[in-house]
Amino acid sequence: MLKLYFAPRSRAIRVAWLLEEMQLDYELETYALGDPAMRSPEYRADIHPMGRVPVLVDGDVQIMESGAILEYLVTRHGDGRFRPAVGSNAYPAYLQWLHYSEGMLMPQVNSYMVETFFLPPERQSEIHAKRAKKLLGQMLGPIDVALNGKDYLAGDFSAADIMTGSAAISAKGIGIDLSQMPRLAAYVDRLMMRPAYKVAAAL
Repeated sequence: MLKLYFAPRSRAIRVAWLLEEMQLDYELETYALGDPAMRSPEYRADIHPMGRVPVLVDGDVQIMESGAILEYLVTRHGDGRFRPAVGSNAYPAYLQWLHYSEGMLMPQVNSYMVETFFLPPERQSEIHAKRAKKLLGQMLGPIDVALNGKDYLAGDFSAADIMTGSAAISAKGIGIDLSQMPRLAAYVDRLMMRPAYKVAAAL
């Protein structure tokens, strides 16, 4: 059985979301964010060298990084689902949006969260927080454009929607105004209504 090292409100939700969409059996090893157990020498040596989640164990395979885990799952266990065929016209868009999340969106989400939540008040910078929020709003614009006439980013619902969609959900969660991006706003609502997302977000 697959085993997922997991923490709520972390990127591990992406992996649980895909596992639920794929209807695969999996076991959760759940930690709280910042749990000292993830900083232990044993965890760092055996699970994740940086003391983080997610990590997926599949038999002899152990893999970290949410995007890599999603690619692994759709390739090894997807049976052609959750990604377009490599030769299809949708495949380049799939690759682009699969990686857009970590390349463009999540660095700004991370910066905002550091400046407003993780740092002690005396070290927080309102200027840096506002800049991260502004940049994030700008970087969401291309997603709204890409959704013109489409429900999902690369044809049918795919792992790219989990990656970039989860970042868009996070953006909404930190207060980004989506009212000027109606297609993106509807997309976020549509993703959050998926039963598999609801299960993963509630873990």
